[in-house]
Amino acid sequence: MGLKKYIGFSLLLIIAVGLYVYSIENGDYRLSFLDFSLLLPTVIWILVPLVVLFIFSVLHLLFYGSINYCKNRSYIKDEEAIIDVLKSMLLQKNEKKRLKTPGFKNLSSILKQFKLEVGDSTFTSTNEGLNLVVSQIKDIKAGKYVNEKTLKLDPNSELAKQNLINKMNEQPDFSLDILKKSTNYSTDIVNVAFDNVVENKTMTTIKKVYNNIKLDREKAYKLFLKDIENIEFGLTKEEILKITKSLNYTQEEYVNLARLYKEVLSPDKLLELFETLSNENDEATTAYFYVLCELEMIEKLRDLLSGYEDNEMVPFRAILDLKEAGKHYSLDDIII
Repeated sequence: MGLKKYIGFSLLLIIAVGLYVYSIENGDYRLSFLDFSLLLPTVIWILVPLVVLFIFSVLHLLFYGSINYCKNRSYIKDEEAIIDVLKSMLLQKNEKKRLKTPGFKNLSSILKQFKLEVGDSTFTSTNEGLNLVVSQIKDIKAGKYVNEKTLKLDPNSELAKQNLINKMNEQPDFSLDILKKSTNYSTDIVNVAFDNVVENKTMTTIKKVYNNIKLDREKAYKLFLKDIENIEFGLTKEEILKITKSLNYTQEEYVNLARLYKEVLSPDKLLELFETLSNENDEATTAYFYVLCELEMIEKLRDLLSGYEDNEMVPFRAILDLKEAGKHYSLDDIII
């Protein structure tokens, strides 16, 4: 029975009892105690205990009703908080939620010891917010970009990184934005952005942003491969020198660089580039001699070899000897 019904029926009962008592006894009754005396109608004497009992019973119901309401409210709030905990775990965030009920506190503690993942199967629940989060996570894993403001992802989470990668794949120009502000992003995101820019943009565009990141050997190699595709608007001699010098290129790497550029640069530019490199770094000398051989600049090579000991630059001496003997071998079969 609800409180309203209880109050209503109780008042009806009090009225009914009052009317009944009044109908059979409408006189007065005096109550005396020591020197105290009180004269009231009989019906009042009968109704006072009922009214007092009614008032205290209503207060009792209100008191315990309030306690139960608070408990139920705590359960409802904690249920909502547990859903938020599940969302947080799925979104790879570490948000703390204040729980009041022991059962939900224990459940939250247990859940945080597991790693939750969204599966491929269909997910349904009565909570629309949770359904939306699961659906958006599935979209991210499927390669779709989801607006960050909707999910409020932790920027350092793997999910957020995958979402950024999806955005770069859907919006090629976003990769440029990342390279322009590379210090705001993690290394793996910058790497993906660099690969996207090298793959999809021209060297004219790439040259404007590649200095914003720290090149490693892999990135430099990709940059050189892109450069030889359109050498007319590619890297300058000074830029190539700066990149190789910053990476402390080895002798073998300089030779491989010469192999890359020998087919696309004019003989004069190729010779100028590797002569400059060898003057700046002794490790590039072998690559310079390699270029001289490729350009058939035998006398120049012979003149330079005269400045070395007989046990130095042996592959090039071998090439010269073979040429003098009328035999022809590819330098790539002998050197490095």
